[in-house]
Amino acid sequence: MNNNELKETPHIKPNGIEIAETILLPGDPLRAKFIAETFLEKPALFNEVRGMLGYTGEYKGKKISVMGTGMGTPSMAIYSWELINIFGVKNLIRVGSCGAMQNDIKLYDIVLAMGAATNSNYLHQWDLPGQFPITASYELLEKAKKIADEKNYKVHVGNVLSSDVFYNADKTATEKWAKMGILAEEMETTSLYLNAASAGVKALTILTVSDHMITHEQATQEERQTSFTQMVEIALDLV
Repeated sequence: MNNNELKETPHIKPNGIEIAETILLPGDPLRAKFIAETFLEKPALFNEVRGMLGYTGEYKGKKISVMGTGMGTPSMAIYSWELINIFGVKNLIRVGSCGAMQNDIKLYDIVLAMGAATNSNYLHQWDLPGQFPITASYELLEKAKKIADEKNYKVHVGNVLSSDVFYNADKTATEKWAKMGILAEEMETTSLYLNAASAGVKALTILTVSDHMITHEQATQEERQTSFTQMVEIALDLV
């Protein structure tokens, strides 16, 4: 009997299929399907509740899982919490898209999220007596940078904005964050990093630039699902 056989939640029902200790977490469930079918050997579907597809397979002889998380802090919060606390996942690697905020970052460049600024109030539940730095696992971050350098991939390492707001009424927000050196904006890293920190497990966000918030360049929907292979290769080599 594997460690998932009798475990399920309202959002994840593995039906006896093991969820690996390392999991890749794209926001889009169709990207999870693409990753599983393109990169993994013998992928088995372990979840399809609410259309949030999850698969477990092998990569270079090691077991690995991949599952969509949906969009935004609350959705990532639910899935990452359950994966960590119910299913025993130890390494959570978000592979997602982002909007660049700096002129030297180009479409399809890779961003490794060292830390996350945020406008989310997700941290409040721990009732800490002060502020808390929302940061990646240094072990995963260091290894990811080394892998990217060995592959000669263009990567940027620094802070991202993990925002609860997609359509922002404050039209000056991007400029303000960019002045603070924020590399790019996305929507899920806050809850991923905080859930990992609270449980003592490892997390890292690896992003591909799909939009540029200064030049307004954009990748197509198909490219968002299938063309972000460099960040997936980095994530898989972390296993």
